[in-house]
Amino acid sequence: MKVLLDMNLSPLWVSFLAAEGFEATHWSSVGDHRAADVELMSWAREHDHIVLTHDLDFGVLLALTRASGPSVVQVRVQDPLPDAIGRDVVRVLRLRSEVLAKGCLITIDKLKSRVRSLPIVVPLAGDDPE
Repeated sequence: MKVLLDMNLSPLWVSFLAAEGFEATHWSSVGDHRAADVELMSWAREHDHIVLTHDLDFGVLLALTRASGPSVVQVRVQDPLPDAIGRDVVRVLRLRSEVLAKGCLITIDKLKSRVRSLPIVVPLAGDDPE
């Protein structure tokens, strides 16, 4: 599994995930650190990576665009460093590998993880409810 790390996560994640058998790339090594989330998502989709982030905007972006990928894993914790949440992230990546390959949004906190399949369909203004 290939993981693209958002700018808001430490580059320490690259070596941590590599030691666990994942191919990890930090956005700063492949894209402009000022790039919009849309650009990061596009790169991840084109290069068959899932996105690991500490930013809740990615879920909103997936819902608004009704995108079917890339998969996004967002960590919702105070301390997003590998020493604090890394084992939980690795466990979820392994446990949910099949659904990550199909397209999903996974939210991880210290107590649980939640999975939503993509595309996320939220009625938008003007949509016919039927």
